Amino acid sequence: MSGSLALRGVYVPVATPFGPSGALDEEALEVLAKGCLEAGASGIVALSTTGEATSLDEVERVAAVDACARACASHGSTLIVGAGTNDTRTTIARHEALADIPGVAASLAVVPYYVRPSEEAIVAHFKAVAAASPVPVILYNIPYRTGRGLGAVSLLELAATDNIVGVKQSVGGVDADTLSLLANKPSGFSVLGGDDPYLLPLCLMGADGAIAASAHICTEQFVAMIDAGLAGRVEESRRLAEALLPLVLALFAEPSPAVIKGVLRAEGRIPTSDLRMPLAAASADAVATAFRARPVPR
Repeated sequence: MSGSLALRGVYVPVATPFGPSGALDEEALEVLAKGCLEAGASGIVALSTTGEATSLDEVERVAAVDACARACASHGSTLIVGAGTNDTRTTIARHEALADIPGVAASLAVVPYYVRPSEEAIVAHFKAVAAASPVPVILYNIPYRTGRGLGAVSLLELAATDNIVGVKQSVGGVDADTLSLLANKPSGFSVLGGDDPYLLPLCLMGADGAIAASAHICTEQFVAMIDAGLAGRVEESRRLAEALLPLVLALFAEPSPAVIKGVLRAEGRIPTSDLRMPLAAASADAVATAFRARPVPR
């Protein structure tokens, strides 16, 4: 496995703000990303699930990446761009296009969804993508969205593959495959938690940080929790995790990123809480519950 990209800390898969007309608000997106970075995030993920990437057209995709790139450049922070889809040819093309975008440190490439390939075929897919990509590749293992996942044996094979530098591990818990991966991953391969209730347990078991949608809200406290966990300050990190858990659960009480956007709008950080169909805006009760669940910094 080659590549010197060090992935550590909290990365925010930034939401995409839409204005009153329904158009992408590029200025609001840049301000939102900068706010997360100013609060201590290590970097930003553009074109993430939380960013409603599947509902953006090509012009909007370019604009979203440009806004996030400006934010990261202004803070010397890491920019990761979602570039995976459910067919290999398009995934490779999207990766090759990253060569023309200044400042992109890595891609995030999801396990192909809907078509349900075999695990062996998924491994072959990622090897082909990594061979063609001009930037290091971070795998995105999220079987409850894709219908297929990667076990420890496959993840370790990919971890030893040139130009694959990490994985966002989102398997709905801390399972035996994840523990085996953490125990055996090679040096230079980063495991980032992607299921927000389990971020701290993963870090205490050897993960390197998180790509955390919940960290849009109370970013400083998520950063403090992960920093404390990575440093082995268990009691401090546990106290922070316990304080943040009600917020995390409330933010995912309805399909993401609806509640996250509702809270961001309530905080005055984005112009509307609108989502693109088929997603729908969060209920007022869900937003109010999440807003109240924000822990008070100590």
